[in-house]
Amino acid sequence: MPTQRLNPPAAKPADPQRWDQRYREGGDGWELGQPAPPLATFLRHDPRAPAPGGPVLVPGCGRGHEAALLAELGFSVLGLDFSGEALNEARRLHGPDRPGLRWLQADLFDRGGLEAAGLGPGSLGGVLEHTCFCAIDPQQRRAYAATVAHLLQPGGWLLGLFWCHARPGGPPWGSDPGELSALWRQAGLVEEIWESATGSVAQRTGEWLGLWRQPGRPTHNES
Repeated sequence: MPTQRLNPPAAKPADPQRWDQRYREGGDGWELGQPAPPLATFLRHDPRAPAPGGPVLVPGCGRGHEAALLAELGFSVLGLDFSGEALNEARRLHGPDRPGLRWLQADLFDRGGLEAAGLGPGSLGGVLEHTCFCAIDPQQRRAYAATVAHLLQPGGWLLGLFWCHARPGGPPWGSDPGELSALWRQAGLVEEIWESATGSVAQRTGEWLGLWRQPGRPTHNES
C-alpha cells in the first residue's frame, strides 16, 4: 500500500525537512539497525506483553524496525512519521505492501489530519513509543500524552521505552522516571509496568520500560 500523505498543519512541532536531511546524510544517531532490544525481548517473551487485537500505532517510527517487529508478531500496525525520507527507508527495509503493516506520513499533533486518515478518538488498540518522545520539544510532552490517550480505545495500551538521562540539550531530550510516571497518570492511563529496562545497548544506559492502559476493561491479555 502506498504511503498516505496528509496536508501539514500551519504550525508544526519541528521541521520535517530538517529530519529528512538527517536521514539522507546518515545523521540519525539513534538508529540501531534493529528493534530496541528491551522492547523486542519484552514483546517476544514476557507474559505481561499485550496480545494482538486492534490496530497499533508507532509514532515517529523512523526506519520502522519496531513497526515491522509488531507486524511479525501478528499485530496490525501503522508506522507514522512526518519525515518522508524516514518512511522511504522503512519501505525499503520492510516492504511497501506487507500484510499487517502500513505507513503514514503525518504530524502526530495534527488531530484533524489524523482523523482524516482514520485515526480518531478511541481508534487504536495500542501505541508503541520509542525515540519519538525524546525527539519532540519537552514543552510538547503533555500534548503528546493527551494525543495518545485520545487515540486509545478503552483497554488500549501504551508500551514505551524511554531514555532517562540528565544530559543538557537535545534531541534526544532527557527524562526523569518519576515525572514520566506522573505524566501518563495525569493523562488518565493506568500504570501496569514501570521498571528499569534490561538489555539496553551500551550507549543507552538509563532506559525505562513501561506499559499503561486506557481504563475501560480488565487490564489483562486476551487470548
